[in-house]
Amino acid sequence: MAVQQEVERAILAGEYAPGDKLNEAALALKLGVSRGPVREAFRMLDEAGLVRTEKNRGVFVRDIPLDEAIEIFELRATMEELVGRRLAGSMTAAQQQEIESLVHAMEDAVKTADSHSYHLLNLQFHDRLVEMAGNRKLAAIYRKLVKEISLFRRLNLAGRNVLPVSAHAHWEILEAIKSGDADTAGRALFEHAMASKTRTIENEEQRRGAESSSTPS
Repeated sequence: MAVQQEVERAILAGEYAPGDKLNEAALALKLGVSRGPVREAFRMLDEAGLVRTEKNRGVFVRDIPLDEAIEIFELRATMEELVGRRLAGSMTAAQQQEIESLVHAMEDAVKTADSHSYHLLNLQFHDRLVEMAGNRKLAAIYRKLVKEISLFRRLNLAGRNVLPVSAHAHWEILEAIKSGDADTAGRALFEHAMASKTRTIENEEQRRGAESSSTPS
């Protein structure tokens, strides 16, 4: 389990890029284990959708197609809307304080332009909201889905002035939840997730445009 967690952490942190081949022997040496636990970690990560196993070729970090990512963003938006609606009437003062501290940490990351730390805090912010909603099945499905689109979410934070705008949006989400109005809180989280979907599409269009302009005619 520890081996799986470490490989998963490295993938989600961007230490391995989509399409990278994972070397079983090298990872076993690096982690100080036999090849058996690494092989089992690969199997579990394949089931989780983070890697793909190709017969006679090896194990590769999975590259999620854009159309599949869009579907996940849309499903995530619907799930987060439910989370917002549930939390609007149930978030405790202690939970509010915890989420506030996360947004303050996000603002500190903005000040130092630390996009990596910001990305991890962003993941934690949304994960904690889902956990606080108290639906274990929803949390399990949500976590599986967001792992698959982690790369897209990290790229969405790469543009100029994106981080301060994003931090402000998280304050707005918290205020919507604190309002106690289920419609307001649900809409805030839904629109936030759909905005991520829009940025993902725009980023992909820009990437394709840059590739086509650099290709000799």
